[in-house]
Amino acid sequence: MNIPQNLRYSNDHEWLRIEGEVAFVGITDYAQHELGDIVYVDVDSEGEEVSAGEAFGSIEAVKTVSDLLMPVDGTVLEINSALEDNAAAINSDPYGEGWIIKIKMSDASQANSLMDATEYTKLLGL
Repeated sequence: MNIPQNLRYSNDHEWLRIEGEVAFVGITDYAQHELGDIVYVDVDSEGEEVSAGEAFGSIEAVKTVSDLLMPVDGTVLEINSALEDNAAAINSDPYGEGWIIKIKMSDASQANSLMDATEYTKLLGL
């Protein structure tokens, strides 16, 4: 199970990679593994302000559909358009090419309430 040290993690298995005032959001290696083969990502919240814990879209796998939940308050700046043609990138590279949205955080200090890699590993019982 890949759990990069440089990311923050939510209880809902989203990750946050902070780059200044901007952050990338995706789902964790654990989440993609549990979902199975991802076939479609539906995000229509570009330009919208979304609060932490609210759905910013959904992800469809062969066996289920799950909401994607915002880890911190922020405005959706960009949706990873590459996922339109290749949603499976989330399975093969969840922390790289499989990022889902880019956001401008409303309050960067909210990221401090998310788990670090050690805490997330404990949550998973690894």
